[in-house]
Amino acid sequence: METITLTINDIAVEIDKGATILDAARKIGIRIPTLCHHDDLCVAGNCRVCVVEQKGARTLQASCAVPAAEGMEIYTNSRKVREARKTIIELLLSEHAGECTSCYKSGNCELQGLAQEYLATGDAFIDISDKSPIDISSPAIIKDDSKCIRCLRCVRTCAELQGVSALWSTHKGSKTKVETFLNKPMHYVVCTNCGQCVNRCPTGALTERNYIEEVWRAIDDPEKHVVVQTAPAVRVGLGEALGMGPGGVVTGKMVSALKMLGFDSVLDTDFTADLTIMEEGTELLMRLKAALHDGKPAAFPMMTSCSPGWIKFIEHEFPSLLDNLSTCKSPQQMFGALAKTYYANKMGVDPAKMVSVSVMPCTAKKFEADRPEMRSSGFRDVDYVLTTRELAHMIRQAGLNFADLKDDRFDSIMGESTGAAVIFGVTGGVMEAALRTAYEIVTGREVPFKNLNIEPVRGMEGVKGAGIKIENAKDEWKFLEGAELKVAIAHGLANARKVMEEVEKGTSPYHFVEIMACPGGCIGGGGQPIPTSPAIRLKRAEAIYEADEALSLRKSHENPEITMIYKEFLGEPLGHKSHELLHTHYTPRGRV
Repeated sequence: METITLTINDIAVEIDKGATILDAARKIGIRIPTLCHHDDLCVAGNCRVCVVEQKGARTLQASCAVPAAEGMEIYTNSRKVREARKTIIELLLSEHAGECTSCYKSGNCELQGLAQEYLATGDAFIDISDKSPIDISSPAIIKDDSKCIRCLRCVRTCAELQGVSALWSTHKGSKTKVETFLNKPMHYVVCTNCGQCVNRCPTGALTERNYIEEVWRAIDDPEKHVVVQTAPAVRVGLGEALGMGPGGVVTGKMVSALKMLGFDSVLDTDFTADLTIMEEGTELLMRLKAALHDGKPAAFPMMTSCSPGWIKFIEHEFPSLLDNLSTCKSPQQMFGALAKTYYANKMGVDPAKMVSVSVMPCTAKKFEADRPEMRSSGFRDVDYVLTTRELAHMIRQAGLNFADLKDDRFDSIMGESTGAAVIFGVTGGVMEAALRTAYEIVTGREVPFKNLNIEPVRGMEGVKGAGIKIENAKDEWKFLEGAELKVAIAHGLANARKVMEEVEKGTSPYHFVEIMACPGGCIGGGGQPIPTSPAIRLKRAEAIYEADEALSLRKSHENPEITMIYKEFLGEPLGHKSHELLHTHYTPRGRV
């Protein structure tokens, strides 16, 4: 690779040709402030906060957009640069409703941070912030145009990463505005509720709809029995949201905090992740048996249904392929249905007085819990969904010193899980967990990969394909002998579209496909700590795999509580009770 050399603040730096001035500054540890720039997105160069002075140039340069060139002399902290940045920030503040003390993003707002850093005032220019009503139509996301600074990160995120384009940049110049199609409320457009726009919004213009006060009220009500479940990715994100570095596994401290907050039972979504594998793995094998042994029609490839953002995406964009989806509910919804039936009966709790709370890395889970299909317990199965960020807020409100908490264990009954469930939190994890169990059901042996780690389905490539050959199958599965089970994994909805277009054309070679709506899977979910970047998501993924390997049980079918619930309540995978509580159907939707 050809390199060039330039100086920044009189420090020489060598960098690959094509890199930007911003890249060069970062390489030598010089921080240049940005707002419109994000490591996940294309260059925009429209906020100008990142301007620097180039010797000999007539104007200041936007460091995020200007390529570094041989012999450049760049200054990032001259008076001219500092004054320009302060003026730009003050102009942005004039377009931004100044309610910092009561804003949900206060303390984690990039504009607020830069205003403090440059001592910029909100009254330097007249207030021209948008006075449109706040859009609270969605159960997952709130859109407040008064706080939008038109950096267009959300627009680029929705178009580039997700391929949905629910948000658009409309009008020109000073009238530029971020709108939905025909400016309809968020709940009535193709928005998948994935929250990736929320994760990349530098202000409070886009936030999750929070249910913190509703959960506090339930906890404080002596008549209510409040159970909480926690998703696998939360345990590698919560510490980060509370000031620790990315990539730490804080399961024990998280359990301690939840008990100290006052939840009556602290249980684990990982339990129903193991249950999902039992149901979904069996469903895959039954489809293979129908197609290859019985000669009956079966929809292939079968596709996972754990990610609610992905489910809403296929409902909008590929409704003709809904039969390819697994009928399994997500682990969150399986848990909710069982909490108000199996668990309530075991604990002697009136389900009408039970409040089921989930802590998720995902904003789309809020929409999923609100779906009319998710009431198979006879009640709303999951009453409130909190994001990782919301739980962090509650822990701070309670005055807990999270870093000093002692490790505790989940309560029993729906609190036991395996490493296979933990890896649900990262792209490829559901596939890997399913293969660990399905292969052993068919052959009686563990998957032929070192230490159960199925490396071909791991990694951050947008779309991955892999195959596993069936050898020495049991008698009942002899029809699979010698067959290669072909699988694919995609994360991010733009990548999901590529896979779905192949399926739609009838050219897909796969039997089983895992799709997660968010980059990196749930570790990069819309409810995870902000900021997010490829490097941060990689550290979270590494922590997930470490948590898997640290557990003594690493295959879903080995979970003793799973064995118990089938024996005592469900009967068998895909049985009548399972279909009633753990499976569902999905709804074709329009593209508006």
